[in-house]
Amino acid sequence: MKIEHLAIWVDDLEKMREFYLNYFSVTSNEKYTNTKKGFTSYFLDFGDDKTRIELMNRQDIIQEPDKRGFMKGIAHFAISVGSKEAVDALTERLRSDHHIIESEPRTTGDGYYESVVLDPEGNYVEISM
Repeated sequence: MKIEHLAIWVDDLEKMREFYLNYFSVTSNEKYTNTKKGFTSYFLDFGDDKTRIELMNRQDIIQEPDKRGFMKGIAHFAISVGSKEAVDALTERLRSDHHIIESEPRTTGDGYYESVVLDPEGNYVEISM
């Protein structure tokens, strides 16, 4: 078994798609639109046999209070980039592009090397080896 995809409600579908395309080497399908439900989405694909991210938008979905990563439900998700050097390089690239680095690169108590960035809508994304 594996996780097939993770779905995220977003306000700005195009901005979020561009963020993940730009920084995480994903590919995207064509936009899906269901006019009857006012729903649009993209699937972002990490390659063969990899988990996908589905970005979804519907105007009647409301935003909850601040601190997304500290509410019950999904707190964060991690994207593996393969090495400490890649974690460091991507973190610096995101910083130089003015994204919020929530947690600097470090080795955690359980042995992971990671940093945490906030995507454009405040979701916590761990960048790990």
